[in-house]
Amino acid sequence: MSHITFLKSLLEAAGPTGYEERAASVWLAEAATFADQTYKDRYGNSFAVLNPDAKTTIMLSGHIDEIGVIVTHVDSDGLIYFQGLGGWDPQVLVGQRIRLMAEEGDILAVVGKKAIHLMDSDERSKASKIDDLWLDAALPAEEVKTRVKVGTAGRIEQPVLFSGRKIISPALDNRIGAYVVLEALKRMKELGFKERVVAVASSQEEIGAWGARVAAHSLNPDLALTVDLCFESKAPGINVKKLGESEFGSGTAITVGPFIHPAVAKGLQDAATQHKLKYTLNAAKNHTATDADEIHLIRSGVPGAVLSIPSRYMHSPNEIVDLDDVDNTIELMAQYVLGIQDYRFIR
Repeated sequence: MSHITFLKSLLEAAGPTGYEERAASVWLAEAATFADQTYKDRYGNSFAVLNPDAKTTIMLSGHIDEIGVIVTHVDSDGLIYFQGLGGWDPQVLVGQRIRLMAEEGDILAVVGKKAIHLMDSDERSKASKIDDLWLDAALPAEEVKTRVKVGTAGRIEQPVLFSGRKIISPALDNRIGAYVVLEALKRMKELGFKERVVAVASSQEEIGAWGARVAAHSLNPDLALTVDLCFESKAPGINVKKLGESEFGSGTAITVGPFIHPAVAKGLQDAATQHKLKYTLNAAKNHTATDADEIHLIRSGVPGAVLSIPSRYMHSPNEIVDLDDVDNTIELMAQYVLGIQDYRFIR
């Protein structure tokens, strides 16, 4: 499978947070083509390992879950009520198609809302809330009630599109991170790395990074690198004075700040310079809102850093990233790890 075919398949697979099995199956199938070992744990994390018997362990984490919905009620007319899994802006949900992972096969449903023609002036000026929305599967009520249960999960149904080197898709946050860590693992194998490296497609980041905490506790790594998205700085409304400058085509955004180990952040910058790779710096004044926040605090502490890929329209049906930035991040991660001489990372 080519890397683009793999990425497209990964994005097309449903994987709302806590229900990541389909996306994880695609990831594990690709990992099995080159990794020395692959496995899953009881919390929904997926692992691909190089050199499983080596003494030093490097963890590469990219969460595979996406924001989604969960069914809370099905009424007598077959209309489906739901809540968000992860952080939705309800405005982007209105009118979207949702793929429900229902019994006896998936069901497509439309996010419904009271028509603007029927709203009074006050209603028209108010932003939608999820409590004001419902799902309409356009099926007989009895069929809906039989197949859709409380707890059924769903995700946005939108195609994966390519526009030059840009990719437009739901679930780039953070299916792209799960893709990057696996491709970086493959690159490390090509370069003959001898230490134990574990790529982790972690679960449940969107509701607290719980999967990464469990995975890190079991691996007890000597170093952990996390991949996620950041805000592309040329998009309207981005305050570069607060968020920094990370444009499409600018490479990898390396996070710096008190929660990031300074030696790891410096090592990533040095590796980028040495190998002529692009990077920018993003400052985080405290936590990073990524898997790293849980990973770095397990056991006696794990040194690590966050590598981010610029993205527009995060947590929407049409997120955008630049594949040049993705490839840059894969190479930077691999070259940095290969160049490490000392894993003590004493601060």
